[in-house]
Amino acid sequence: MNNNAAGSSSGSGDASPARRNSKRPKYSKFTQQELPACKPILTPQWVISVFTLVGIIFVPIGVAALLASNDVVEIIDRYDADCVPQNMTNNKVGYIQNDAIDKTCTRTIKVPKDMDQPIYVYYQLDNFYQNHRRYVKSRNDGQLRDKSKENDTSGCDPEKTTSNGVPIVPCGLIAWSLFNDTYSFTRGNKSLTVNMTDISWKSDRDHKFGDDVFPKNFQNGNLTGGKKLDANKPLSQQEDLIVWMRTAALPTFRKLYGRIEVDLKENDTITVTLKNYYNTYSFSGKKKLVLSTTSWLGGKNNFLGIAYLTVGGLCFFLATTFTVVYLVKPRKLGDPSYLSWNRNTGGR
Repeated sequence: MNNNAAGSSSGSGDASPARRNSKRPKYSKFTQQELPACKPILTPQWVISVFTLVGIIFVPIGVAALLASNDVVEIIDRYDADCVPQNMTNNKVGYIQNDAIDKTCTRTIKVPKDMDQPIYVYYQLDNFYQNHRRYVKSRNDGQLRDKSKENDTSGCDPEKTTSNGVPIVPCGLIAWSLFNDTYSFTRGNKSLTVNMTDISWKSDRDHKFGDDVFPKNFQNGNLTGGKKLDANKPLSQQEDLIVWMRTAALPTFRKLYGRIEVDLKENDTITVTLKNYYNTYSFSGKKKLVLSTTSWLGGKNNFLGIAYLTVGGLCFFLATTFTVVYLVKPRKLGDPSYLSWNRNTGGR
């Protein structure tokens, strides 16, 4: 009787104090791993069907992506080496740092195929590590966004203040190194207007850069970096700065400069008059001007199409291989003779 009573007491709701104070979770099917589960059996028919289905879906997508990429017309012109005067090819850093030398350079490019508007103008930099840890951290987002914090230059080393200790707005190495080459285009005797509005993300303009924050003491520090900013325009309207401040993840990157909103025809000759101001010679960088159309998939990039075709082709290959193996040497499902301890090893 005592044992039965003790068992009845332990199973009732009146638990002991030690049990009530225990951190053991309450019983549930989730904590006891008793939830219903699906455990599919991967039969040969299912495996072959899935691989075939993936191949049927992926291969057409890959073909469509490659066709879209091939429809994009792209012109790439590297100009950093050719725009250095012949007498200074052995001292490129001295050339770019000498303000007395005219940096105007004229380039001629030929349109290989018809280019429908809008034609996007990019500048491309190679061997420029915007993802460097110290470079990425050299900014103050609060200062960029809020006028009341314009004197806050924390995190902006080494471009925090001028030599007189006056705060710089915007501060930091990222803003200080703003790209400052300029481009103008002519076709025949007619100039091509480059639209430089709406080239940045709307979310950046609306939320990351204040419409009441104006540049102050910018490029007035100990060293002059890249482009100067219009002190009469708020940061939210200085879209070239906004584009530049969205740092790139790789050392080779493109950033949008503007849009040409007229069609270009095959064999058109475009004259580009550029100002070669930006110093990429100090770190063996490269500068390229890129004109490109777009497709429904974006710019020219064959990687996505090749990736889809590779995966789809691999799935077709596996489906074919499994089909041949299944037909030539079928195997009974659940046959215990295939277990290692049931196999005749020939030892006895």
